[in-house]
Amino acid sequence: MEEDNPGLTVKLGFDVNEDIAAPYIKTGVRPQVAVLREQGVNGQVEMAAAFDRAGFNAIDVHMSDILAGRVDLNDFKGMVACGGFSYGDVLGAGEGWAKSALFNSRARDAFQGFFERSDSFTLGVCNGCQMLSNLHELIPGSEFWPHFVRNRSEQFEARVAMVQVQESASIFLQGMAGSRMPIAIAHGEGHAEFRNDDALLEADVSGTVALRFVDNHGKVTETYPANPNGSPRGIGGMTTLDGRVTIMMPHPERVFRAVQNSWRPEDWNEDGAWMRMFRNARAWVN
Repeated sequence: MEEDNPGLTVKLGFDVNEDIAAPYIKTGVRPQVAVLREQGVNGQVEMAAAFDRAGFNAIDVHMSDILAGRVDLNDFKGMVACGGFSYGDVLGAGEGWAKSALFNSRARDAFQGFFERSDSFTLGVCNGCQMLSNLHELIPGSEFWPHFVRNRSEQFEARVAMVQVQESASIFLQGMAGSRMPIAIAHGEGHAEFRNDDALLEADVSGTVALRFVDNHGKVTETYPANPNGSPRGIGGMTTLDGRVTIMMPHPERVFRAVQNSWRPEDWNEDGAWMRMFRNARAWVN
C-alpha cells in the first residue's frame, strides 16, 4: 500500500464550468447526431443525454434502420457508436457489429460515405470503440489504430480510472490536452493490441493517441489496476489523423454531469469535466 498515494485527482487545462457551446445553442440550431446501437448495446440513453445537453438533436438509430435503408446517414452531422455487448461479444468484442456493416453493401456504402465526408464526426465508446476499430478499412486516417482484445487481468473491469488527454487532432478533445481526470470504465476486452512493436511505435508518434491511462501520481502506466486492461503505453483512446473520428474504451457519457462522479472537486457546478468534449463537438460543427 502506498502511503503517499494521493488518490483521485483532477488537473484541468480548461474551465469546467464554461459552456463553450452556449453561443451555438442560442441560435436554436440543433445539428442531428445519430446515436447508433445494435442488439446488446446499452449505453445509448446516457450518450443521447450528453449530446442533447451540448446542443445536438440526438436521434436513436438502430443498425436495422441502416441495413433496411430507413435511415440516411447523410441527414446527420455526427454519429456515435455506444457501449454495451453487441451480439453478446460472442464473435469478439464489436466484431459482429462491424461485420454487419462490412458484409452488407448498403450499410458499407452508407458508413464509408459518412466517414469520407469532411463535415461529419464520429465517436466510438467502449463496444462502439471496438466496433469502429474493426471498421478501420472504411475510416480515412485510422491506419494506426489497434485491435482491442481481452484485458490482461482476464476479467471484466468496472470502476473509475485516471486518464490524461493527449495532444491530438481530435475534434472532441480540443483545449483539453494535458488535462488529467477520472473517468468511468467498464470493459472486458480493452487491451490495445498492435501488429508488432513497430506498429505501436508508429501509432505513438503519429499524433493519433488521444487518451492514456495514468496512475494517481499522473504518470502514464501499463500497471494494473491503474491501467485496467494492460494496454501498452497506457493507450486508452485513439483518433484519426484529421481528428474527425475518435474512439475510446472509457465512458465519458457516464460522468458528463458532476453528480455522476463518485468524487469530484468542490468547485464543479452542474457539469463534469467530460462535458467539455461534447461541447467541443458542437463548437466544431458550427
